[in-house]
Amino acid sequence: MVEETETDRVERWRADELERAGYAPDTAHILSLRPDVDLHVAVGLIERGCPPALAAEILL
Repeated sequence: MVEETETDRVERWRADELERAGYAPDTAHILSLRPDVDLHVAVGLIERGCPPALAAEILL
């Protein structure tokens, strides 16, 4: 059995939050793995009406 690390838990939480904000699961996963992507900025873009695909392009 492989134990989940703190990093794994944080990445999973970030992906969940990004999906909840409106990102597609695959995009949320990619963004969640990038520590240089600010979660609050990523969610804020969606909250301000930016389409998720465009928001991902901006962030990446």
